[in-house]
Amino acid sequence: MPLYRDFSDHNATILLWKYDEPEELDAEKLLEEENFEKVKDYHPVKLKEILLVRKILQTVLPGYKILYDGRIPYLEPRDFEISITHSFPYAALAIAKENIGIDIEPFNDKIARIQHKFLNENESKFIEKGREVPYLTVIWSVKESLYKIHHSKYWSLKKHYEVKPFRLDFPYNILCRVHDENVSDLFKARVEFFENYCFTIVD
Repeated sequence: MPLYRDFSDHNATILLWKYDEPEELDAEKLLEEENFEKVKDYHPVKLKEILLVRKILQTVLPGYKILYDGRIPYLEPRDFEISITHSFPYAALAIAKENIGIDIEPFNDKIARIQHKFLNENESKFIEKGREVPYLTVIWSVKESLYKIHHSKYWSLKKHYEVKPFRLDFPYNILCRVHDENVSDLFKARVEFFENYCFTIVD
């Protein structure tokens, strides 16, 4: 059983799985026919991530499918909202009655090179010196989770997605916001750390 962690709460079922070498991931059995064409050129590692998500779904809601509206996944039948994330060897699926966004990110020094793409001035002010990489990773991951709930091709992670001040030592109930001239929606994020990864949940 590749279940690694269960992050479920009263709002959602949230399962994180870790790939196990002997595990069978048969695309013919796991993948929806509607997605065969979509994944035919996927890298083998990416395909494993996709199939892991399907295995999670089968354990929770057998008979349901994950289909796509463009790049956005949805459940068929559409009885629940879902969010998907993966970073091999991990894959996770969230299933909820209301919108939910999840994201998994490894801690990597390279994130400092792209901070100008997603970090705004207010966020840079509460980052503790010497802990830049974990702070940047959490901020990026929270914004990725937010994007899965509240996305638009016209929005940027830097300008329209905001993470309010938080401390790494207590990464719960982090306030975050999506906003433009017409919208300002507030959410709460929860962050979990394990091994060399952070996992964020926004609902």
